[in-house]
Amino acid sequence: MSLSSASPHRISDASFPSFHFLRTTTVDCEEKSGARIAFHQREEGKGMGCFPCSGESSIDKKPYRKKTNNSNNNNRCRGYDDHGRQRPQVSSHKFVKEEEPQVSSHSAAENRASAGDASLRPNTDTEETNQFNKARRFKLCELIAATEDFKEDYFLGEGGFGKVYKGQLQDTGEIVAIKQLDRNGCQGMREFVVEVLTLSHCEHPNLVKLIGYCAEGDQRLLVYEYMPLGSLEDHLHGPRHKKKVLDWNIRIKIAAGAAEGLEYLHNQIKPPIIYRDLKCSNILLGEGYHAKLSDFGLAKVGPSGDQTHVSTRVMGTYGYCAPDYAMTGQLTFKSDIYSFGVVLLEIVSGRRAFDTRRSGPEQNLVEWAKPLFKDRKKFHLMADPILEGQYPMRGLYQALAISAMCIQEQPNLRPAIKDIVSALKYLAAQTYDPKIHTIQSPGGSHSSRSLKTDDEEKFTSSGFGSESTKSME
Repeated sequence: MSLSSASPHRISDASFPSFHFLRTTTVDCEEKSGARIAFHQREEGKGMGCFPCSGESSIDKKPYRKKTNNSNNNNRCRGYDDHGRQRPQVSSHKFVKEEEPQVSSHSAAENRASAGDASLRPNTDTEETNQFNKARRFKLCELIAATEDFKEDYFLGEGGFGKVYKGQLQDTGEIVAIKQLDRNGCQGMREFVVEVLTLSHCEHPNLVKLIGYCAEGDQRLLVYEYMPLGSLEDHLHGPRHKKKVLDWNIRIKIAAGAAEGLEYLHNQIKPPIIYRDLKCSNILLGEGYHAKLSDFGLAKVGPSGDQTHVSTRVMGTYGYCAPDYAMTGQLTFKSDIYSFGVVLLEIVSGRRAFDTRRSGPEQNLVEWAKPLFKDRKKFHLMADPILEGQYPMRGLYQALAISAMCIQEQPNLRPAIKDIVSALKYLAAQTYDPKIHTIQSPGGSHSSRSLKTDDEEKFTSSGFGSESTKSME
């Protein structure tokens, strides 16, 4: 995980009444001869990660994700060439000086947004203290006891932030997930700051809960609620024999839950937040496949008032990053919408956003899907084969229509998150039962009624009807 802002800034002492430990780490990480330093660490077996615009990588993060030897994981550090095209070369180990981004002159108010993540704090000292008090400050000895000195048996996975362990708090008996910062990477320090700030300020059923943190000596740890079913990526792309196949109903439920979490960040919290790192590995699953967004190290305060965007260094994950943001560095809420469209397409198709095991245009999920979106008769080719035809054809059309709207190249054509939530809630309410409903044949079923039901009219009135893919042509 990593933090990117339009310009490096120090976090003042007054900003963190109980976070004085952050001062030196933030300054050390951000100031090296007047430029910030990004640490690139390729970790085998951790999937795709984050990249800066120059093509070098920031550190990846995979909550609860164990190492695997999947060849696709080598694609995790990708960038863009000088013409704004995504560049599929893997970087080597190195430190990279990052050029300072140019702030757009669209409005003077953008300078306030570029100070970015500090705006996640409440406005008054009293409110600020109350917000930070939501996160418990742990002693290191408490977390050592919770994990039996970080015993190997409790190891859950490893990402860019560091190792993740399962633990049990001695005083409450609560089962938790504990992330231990990898002290070798500066990006982790920035990420630690933003993670605590963001989750201390946010509270929603579809966001993972931060229970507390530890900052003792050079140790930095984050304590979260434990999500027993792991990540969506584990279920879609992990070893099949270890996970239950996600049926159609569960997939749409997960998509709707993730959309609700994103709607909270965009529309309900003040100031609104751009997530900037929406991907399957950051969607964690609780009991009953309840989806929660996690990992907010790239979170950015969104534009407000007369602002149209936030100008910033490009950070994200190859395959999920909106092309307009990748080319211009202009971050908007519609950047998250594009990422959501890719995630929804992954959920429906079972394919990875970027898969090095495939060749040509099939490597990139969006590029593979674009020609199929132009012909409704080919929509069944985008359904995950592992579903074995057990999905509603009309529901498939509608889910793919939502995805197609989200991944349009022009950001102003992408739907608002509240419309996506409404459409997915409608789809989630249409329970599919293979014992009652038709199982699709391998060739796909293209028959449909000439007259729409009232429910279908309600769905298409939100702008997600059969005409929604015309702009993909």
